[in-house]
Amino acid sequence: MTDRSNGRYQPLTNGMRIMLYVASGLVFAVGITLFLLTEQTERYFAWTIAVPLTAAFLGGAYWAACVLEFMAARRILWADARVAVPAVIIFTALTLAVTLLHLDKFHFGAPELITRAGTWFWLAVYASVPVIMTALLVPQRRAPGIDPPRTAPMPSWLRAALLVIAALLLALGLALLLVPTATMAAWPWQLTPLTARAIGAWLIGLGIAAGHAAREADLWRVRPMMVGAAVFCVLQFIALARYSGSFAWGTPAGWTYLLFLVVFLAISAYGWLAPQQAAGRATLAGRV
Repeated sequence: MTDRSNGRYQPLTNGMRIMLYVASGLVFAVGITLFLLTEQTERYFAWTIAVPLTAAFLGGAYWAACVLEFMAARRILWADARVAVPAVIIFTALTLAVTLLHLDKFHFGAPELITRAGTWFWLAVYASVPVIMTALLVPQRRAPGIDPPRTAPMPSWLRAALLVIAALLLALGLALLLVPTATMAAWPWQLTPLTARAIGAWLIGLGIAAGHAAREADLWRVRPMMVGAAVFCVLQFIALARYSGSFAWGTPAGWTYLLFLVVFLAISAYGWLAPQQAAGRATLAGRV
């Protein structure tokens, strides 16, 4: 196994590391509001989400992103962390656009200070994070060093599966983002144009992460994404169990959604566990 502390390899810069830690903390906090205080968004979130299953879906996505960003921040090398960065930049930029498009739905004039302050903080975060993270890419890409060799090559079937998943997520995410009223009828629970676009931004971010993982083609490099994806799927199953009455069970949309979660969970769990198993076998063979 490659020594990740080798000075020849390009490190994760301190600036990017700090930004990933900060981002993980921010999305963890949002996840508390949406996944735990699901039915109190009129007070504790930036806009009111009438369907609790939607809030729980978004909360699960935020907590999955927390895992992705926190694990990436703990990597030594840029090659092992960068799978998180393009997805975060694109998602935050898209969410800012969704926010500006639906400003009238947000709680900027709410009577309670906690609601009003949280809404303005939401806008400040999404206006600043994509700019700061993009700026931090400049010194990160200029940092001296090279990528380490791929020590856990991704199987060709897994790369193909990730590319298919990325294409599906990007296509559906773009449809929800650009033509929500025409697309949300195919979603397995009730959406509004705002929540459809919010979910669309998440699907695009997840699709970019999946496509990036296929491009890296190394299971060590993309482990943060694989763990985050597995957490995403598990939390979505929990959301369905909590709010099963809102889900269109027995419909094509419902079955497609469930099948996607099962397949994505299996793929991400494999990608998460395979490097550990390979390292264990190598240790037993005296090669690590």
